[in-house]
Amino acid sequence: MLKPTQLREMLLARVPQLRDRPERLTIALEQGRVVCTPATSLSFEYQYPLRITLSEAGDDSDVLVVSLLLWLRENQPDLMTTAQKRESGIVFSHSANGDFTVAIALTERVLVSEDDGALHVTHLPEPPEPEAVSRPWRLYINQQLVSEWPAISG
Repeated sequence: MLKPTQLREMLLARVPQLRDRPERLTIALEQGRVVCTPATSLSFEYQYPLRITLSEAGDDSDVLVVSLLLWLRENQPDLMTTAQKRESGIVFSHSANGDFTVAIALTERVLVSEDDGALHVTHLPEPPEPEAVSRPWRLYINQQLVSEWPAISG
């Protein structure tokens, strides 16, 4: 599975509180499932919840959530476009000790093809975003710049 590592790298790059203290970020893949059919191909989909915890979050939860939403827009857009997934695909909790946890429902499609007696596995990207989606490169909270990263030309 590729998304947990990609997500970790993005959060460490975009959330300033994690740049100096990456140990505050915990990402845990919980029990998932492999969804497949008896089709001629062995292609399948991973479906799993991913739990992201920012320890000692205080008021830092907005930076984490906005950065996460930017990543999800590209890497799991169905959490924003499907009514049922908007309701249950992203959930959070805030513990008494100050930890902020977000759980997201992720999927990864895997194409398994056969060529000359060999199986080839390819992780498929998400469908492309609509053309009108912006790609911001700065994050302000309460009119204060809290994070900045290289602009992505789209």
